[in-house]
This record gives sequence, structure tokens and C-alpha cells, in this order.
Amino acid sequence: MKREYLPGWLLMLALSVAAIYCSKIVEVGGKHPLEAPVLAILFGMLVRNLSLAPDACKPGIKAFEKILILGIVLVGASLDFRLFLTQGLEILVIIVGTMLVGLASIVLLARLFALPRALGVLLAVGTTICGGTAIAVTAPLIKAKEEETSYAIGTIALWGLVAIVAYPMIAAYLGVSDASFGLFAGTSIHSTPQVVGAGFIFSDEAGKMATAVKLVRNCFLAPAAFLVAIWYAGSSLSESSAIGDKAGRWRAAAKGFPWFLFGYFIMAGLNTAGYFTAEGISGFSDAGKFLILLGMAGIGLNTVFSSFRGIGMKPFVVGLIGSLVVAAASSALIVFFAH
Repeated sequence: MKREYLPGWLLMLALSVAAIYCSKIVEVGGKHPLEAPVLAILFGMLVRNLSLAPDACKPGIKAFEKILILGIVLVGASLDFRLFLTQGLEILVIIVGTMLVGLASIVLLARLFALPRALGVLLAVGTTICGGTAIAVTAPLIKAKEEETSYAIGTIALWGLVAIVAYPMIAAYLGVSDASFGLFAGTSIHSTPQVVGAGFIFSDEAGKMATAVKLVRNCFLAPAAFLVAIWYAGSSLSESSAIGDKAGRWRAAAKGFPWFLFGYFIMAGLNTAGYFTAEGISGFSDAGKFLILLGMAGIGLNTVFSSFRGIGMKPFVVGLIGSLVVAAASSALIVFFAH
């Protein structure tokens, strides 16, 4: 661990403890009107946008995903692969189907709203594959401008934050089951931190399902980014130059691949094989969920409202409609395969 990360991580710890305490204060009938992950995000946003975070905390704040990733890996110890044997194919179809509908719809929406072509592609991959990570990986492959990349990441971050809070509330009101919401969150919400946050806000079981489904979805990041780049380039490249360009694109996509998912699936495999005791599973899961809570504080601390000012309304509208289309496609496929 780099020593410069410590102040920022301690700030995330303090905000997370405060979120747990405040959530318990307002507990009613065993329920928390505002769950600790939501409060951690809100506290982080307040601290960052009121400029209350010291400069010494900034390196650790930017590195929040390192803590979140460790939490996700530890939570993998509570997953039993046998739970997916009966519906693994259906889950895969829902993931792929939602991605394809989302990609096509958002690219079309971007054209209707006359957005730059590269910006539309970035919004599409960010919404349907893996949020800001997919955008960061795809941007250099399609030679997107820096402002287009920033606009896309800002738009995805905004609607992802809305989803973390809104989707669990709506699902709870509609009486959606834990498994169904976990599958919905894993296939419809943008980035991994947002999916994990929304899932665990709804329930522990939903969080575990959402995390597993999202990490399967993340496996499509590198090949999807590569194929999008080839499609974007069109047929203007000669065959010889295309081969060399493809190799470079594969290397660039591989750099952004979420390799930590192997740690998650290894932990799940060890649990499935019976290597963990019940106490061990509980310990790993509790530690993982606490680290994920710290990650939620990190999301809030990395949300800077001023970064949204120059984006304009069109990308926001396309991002909103695209998010709703993806949510509708996910819901429809889940309902179809549930019967």
C-alpha cells in the first residue's frame, strides 16, 4: 500500500462509520430509511463539494477502487456456483440481450440527437458494459477527443448515482425479489461500484447476485471494446494495416480488463468446493461488505458537481433515455425467463 493513500482511506473510513451510526439512529421497525451505503455516498459528496477534504486525502480518494476491489473479492467467498447451474444459460442470455439492445439503442439515440459519433459510442459502451472503465478503454481505440471522454464519463457517473438510490427504492415498492433485483442491477446499472452499491442497499442476497452477474458482464469488456473499435473504424483500413491495428487494439483493451474478477471467482470456487467453514464465509463476507461500504464513500468523494457544467443537455438526455432503455430491456428479459 502506498503511504500517500492512507489519509484518503482514513477519511473514507470515518465517513463509513458515520454512515453506519446515522443509519442505525433512524432505524424504524428493523428497517433503515436511508441505508449506510447511501449515506456514505451522500456524506462523501458533501465533503468533496464543500471542499472539506484536505489535499493530502486526494491520492487515497482517487484510489478508492483498490479498497472496493478487495471487498468484492472477499464477498466472492459467499457465492456458491451451484446456485447458478439451473439458470446459468438464462442469466447469460439476459446479460447479452440487454447489452445488445442497449448498444444499438444508444448509438441510434445519439444520432437522433446529433451528438458527435464518438461521444455516442462512448455513452453506449459506458451504459451497457462497464461504466467509466469501458469508456476509458474504448476512447483511445476510436480516437475520441478528451472532452468527449469527459462528457461520457460525467454523464454515466450522474445516472449511475441516481440508479444506486432510485432502483432499490422502486424495486422495494414493487415487491421485487432479492434474486430478481440482483439480476436486474447486475445487467442494467453501469459500473461495478454502482451495481454492488445498489445490490447491497436492497439486500445482502441481492448484493451477492448483482456482484456475480456484473462480473460475468465485465468479461465482455475487452472483446466488446475491440469489436466496437473495429466497427467504428469501418472498412477504410486496408487488410494489412487492419491486422496491425487489431493487435494494438487488443493490447489496449486487455489493459483495461477487470482482472480482479478472477480473484472473486476463485474465492467462489473455493467456497463451492467446500474449503471454507460457515464462520469463514461469514467473516469474509462481512469484511468484504465493510470494504464495499468504504468504496461507496469513495464514490461520493469522487463526485464533483462542477465537472458536469460543460456537458450540456443533449448527452444527459441521451444518457437518461439510454439508461431507461437498458433497464426496460433487462426487466423484460428477466420477466420472460422467469415464466
